[in-house]
Amino acid sequence: MRALGVEFAPLNIPLRRRMQTLAALFCAFLFFLNVVWGAALFAYLLFFTSFYYVPLLYTIWLVYDFKRPKRGGRPNGWVRRWLVWKYAGEYYPVSLVKTGELDPNRNYIFGYHPHGISCVGAFLNFGTDATGFSELYPGITTLLLTLNINVHCPFSRELCLLYGLISADRNSLQWTLTKQGGGNAAIIAVGGAQEALDAHKGKNMLTLRNRKGFVRCALQCGADLVPVFSFGENDIYYQAKNPPGSRLRRFQEKMKALTGFAPVIFHGRGIFQYNFGYVPFRERIATVVGKPIGVPKIENPTAEDVSFWHEKYITALTELFEEHKAKCGAKDASLTVL
Repeated sequence: MRALGVEFAPLNIPLRRRMQTLAALFCAFLFFLNVVWGAALFAYLLFFTSFYYVPLLYTIWLVYDFKRPKRGGRPNGWVRRWLVWKYAGEYYPVSLVKTGELDPNRNYIFGYHPHGISCVGAFLNFGTDATGFSELYPGITTLLLTLNINVHCPFSRELCLLYGLISADRNSLQWTLTKQGGGNAAIIAVGGAQEALDAHKGKNMLTLRNRKGFVRCALQCGADLVPVFSFGENDIYYQAKNPPGSRLRRFQEKMKALTGFAPVIFHGRGIFQYNFGYVPFRERIATVVGKPIGVPKIENPTAEDVSFWHEKYITALTELFEEHKAKCGAKDASLTVL
């Protein structure tokens, strides 16, 4: 039904489909307003209620637990199996494609591509069990690296740690890969905020050529590299056109340099209409996990060592993309590595 140029959703949509939409909205809320709701709840309890002692006591806990985001987080299987994640996975739908086995005695760095606007595929596949990761890869615990603010903001950090989110810094990554035995997989959206600026529907532009830190860390820790490509990740939102050199792009680059965030301008759909809002569009996301690239342990790798394995990684990722693009509904897609 269309009115005033807005296309509204039908009224007779099945309940399960409505639940899927609400679940996708919930996930979008967690991603875009994660810091906001946690900080707002802290301030509200402290200044506007008689429960001011709760945030004060919680501050003591924050100090005590300050290092937890750099010490493997607090991944919880029960939280990862919440029904809301299953509904969210069905919304797009999101699927996980296995191409090889992972030895639970080894540790891994998963390079996730592309970042997209909100890393939906990374979160639902590796931060929850919505697509059955634990059954496909028994004995492997996934930990997603994220901005420090997400795992240090009061209240909201507790949920993030239960998903398996950890700080995105070198010390955190090295601790995960060396201090917890085997069977750990650190998930890194390698392109980060820069790549989010290129997250346009139908495009696959990766920021990767000069991103070598994760390869260096893999060599230092003796962790295998696993390329991961998520077909459809860039298709769930429309982003404003921002070609390199444009006024908008220059502004975004400056803001990213100052804050670390990519101020992307985008839209999805709403709960009851399809034209605007922050609910992602229903677009299939197929996340393909490549075969592990065996990496030797080199405590002090040279620049040549890093470049050699970085090129091997790019080659494996490109081959993974070409091999699976037709099966994942993107047979005419092309990959650009910047």
